[in-house]
Amino acid sequence: MKDIIRLLRLFKPYRHWMLLGALAALVTLIANVVLLAVSGWFITAMAVAGSAGVAMNYFTPAALIRGGSILRTVGRYAERLITHEATLRLLAQLRVWFYSHLEPLAPAVLQRYHSGDLQSRIRADVDALDTLYVRVLVPVLVATLGACLLLGFLLLYDWRIAVVSLGFLLLAGVAVPLWSRALGQAPGERIARTEAELRTACVDGLQGLAELQVYGAAAAQARHIDALSRTLATEQVRLAGYSGINQGAVGLCANLSLWTLLWLAIPLVADGRLAPPQLAMLALFTLASFEAVAPLPLAFQQLGRTLAAARRLFAIVDARPAVEEPAGPSPRPDRFDLHIADLGFSYPGVATPALDGLSLDVPQGGRVAIVGASGSGKTTLFNLLLRFWTPDRGTIRLGGHDLAQYRGDDLRRYVTLVSQHTHLFDLSIRDNLLIAAPDASPARLEQACRVAQIHDFIAGLPEGYDTWAGETGVRLSGGQARRIAIARALLRDAPVLLLDEPTEGLDGETEQALMESLGRLMAGRTVILITHRPVGLDWADQVLVMDQGRVLARGDASVIAGATGAELLGGTG
Repeated sequence: MKDIIRLLRLFKPYRHWMLLGALAALVTLIANVVLLAVSGWFITAMAVAGSAGVAMNYFTPAALIRGGSILRTVGRYAERLITHEATLRLLAQLRVWFYSHLEPLAPAVLQRYHSGDLQSRIRADVDALDTLYVRVLVPVLVATLGACLLLGFLLLYDWRIAVVSLGFLLLAGVAVPLWSRALGQAPGERIARTEAELRTACVDGLQGLAELQVYGAAAAQARHIDALSRTLATEQVRLAGYSGINQGAVGLCANLSLWTLLWLAIPLVADGRLAPPQLAMLALFTLASFEAVAPLPLAFQQLGRTLAAARRLFAIVDARPAVEEPAGPSPRPDRFDLHIADLGFSYPGVATPALDGLSLDVPQGGRVAIVGASGSGKTTLFNLLLRFWTPDRGTIRLGGHDLAQYRGDDLRRYVTLVSQHTHLFDLSIRDNLLIAAPDASPARLEQACRVAQIHDFIAGLPEGYDTWAGETGVRLSGGQARRIAIARALLRDAPVLLLDEPTEGLDGETEQALMESLGRLMAGRTVILITHRPVGLDWADQVLVMDQGRVLARGDASVIAGATGAELLGGTG
């Protein structure tokens, strides 16, 4: 119940849309019941009048029938229009809400989750929450209000008929839905879990297809996906079977209510206390009234799946960020030197420290290169400089202020990263550039791309800067994508620049052109570059060689390049 209450609080900004949609559904229900009941009364009354040879006023019931038909059509259209508008607004708000909680968790906390699992939560689990409004809240509200109005009408004729109808409505609208929820809760939760596992497996299969083929595991992955698909289909068939049983139970309640009404009402007709046309009207009225409770069993059956999706989202939202934001405002440094003293850090659950006693001073405008194999702690240092993690010991100071005093977003206005893993969104090249500076003019975009040596290539494309980059920049080469990333970094104009293996995996010609672009980007900035290779670092004021979180050697580029591997391993930090 607490999960439903928590969701209702999230829905609160759109409560007016939600209530308006429920009102449209209630009007549609009443119009449909009135249409059927008046039609039954009118046909029977015309037959009785005709057999008796008497005249009757058929204008009023005909007008009611026509009005009910029009109102039902308009109400159904309004219900669909308003509930869909409310649902789309809710989904948009839920995605923003979820992303606003997701962003502070990156990357430290989100490393516990698979990318396919996160994608499933963002898309499928959020989508699953719309059923709470459309298929649970609206039907429950309409059934409650509609049943009260319908029973009030029956009380005008006979209290026993009203009580019997109430009993069967409660049976169909409360007992059957609760039974349906009990049946559907476990399969619904298994469906939510299996759907997430299936999406994760599909993402694994697509992203790691090359590795799967190299190691001969592609067939095993395909069998795993097939097994998950079969499990999902089995659970869906089980739910469909339960749905059929539940709808049959509602139909049984409606027919039992009808027969009981006839059993009670026929003696009233015989005694003259009820006119024959009113018997037909009450019979059709009773059958039509069960339209109010008919959606409830399916709604409660799917409630288990909806709540399972909600709990998966809440598990992310309730996670604590690895880095706590400071209470006060961020400092505003007037210089951009870096001072790192006795820095130590270990990843959770890992005994070996990723950094152990690192100290480094980089003056404003200074250039430092850090050389080391994978796992030596280079990327960990960047993660700490960007405040993605908090050091276990030691300090990092930017412009004389401890890094812990900076709020994450404020810090990243001063520090920008050019990574070997350049990410371009499925947008135009222009839109990918504007991420760094949304208000940048076309002239400023062009200037940044010229410095990054990518403007001529973009200008030569048929659509120029409006050319679509494709998913993850698939329509561009690696060198082109990284030069766009450099142009994006230029647009940010941050005073501190972190370069994470920006030339990794590029051919010699592209690497040389990219380094020329980086040289322009580094002008006047405080720069730290991490790389595997201690060559081509003449531009660096200082070079550090790292291994297993420690500094093995430091000096200028000529000293490092001339040292042997044994000398480096024997060096001191």
